[in-house]
Amino acid sequence: MGTGQLIELSRRLRSAGGPRLRQNFARRIRRAAEPLHRDLKRAVETMPLAAEPRKTRRGGPSPTTRPFRAMLAQGVRISVRTTGSPGARIWVDRSRIEPAARNVLNQLDTGRLRHPVFANKKRWVNQRTPSGWWTNRVRDGMPRMQAEVRRIVTDVRHDIE
Repeated sequence: MGTGQLIELSRRLRSAGGPRLRQNFARRIRRAAEPLHRDLKRAVETMPLAAEPRKTRRGGPSPTTRPFRAMLAQGVRISVRTTGSPGARIWVDRSRIEPAARNVLNQLDTGRLRHPVFANKKRWVNQRTPSGWWTNRVRDGMPRMQAEVRRIVTDVRHDIE
């Protein structure tokens, strides 16, 4: 199922189906994407972050007010479009992540998180995590999601015709 076919189906939905058929189409596409969305959130919440050994025992207040992994997981969102370029998109909503940590998920996909220790710009540390945690999960989840969307599009086409 290509983008062109989805766009054509979207046009036919607008002219033939009305709002109820469009809502049903959007709900079913969202359901097709939800397992991958849940998997990505769970991956963030359980991701191992191996730190370098401590050199000295210094401390300070945390720069974030929420638990780190939970905050990152709240930023993983899903959105569905049935017009223009129809489909589902799983993305990171940076507005749900605290300003001091907005670039963290991009860094984590590379396998390395470099950050100041408790916002102290003079002391930086590296933390390691399995690289490609986002891209590998998306790549593994896409075939199932695409097959489900193909099935949904076939069903909706059948309803329109």
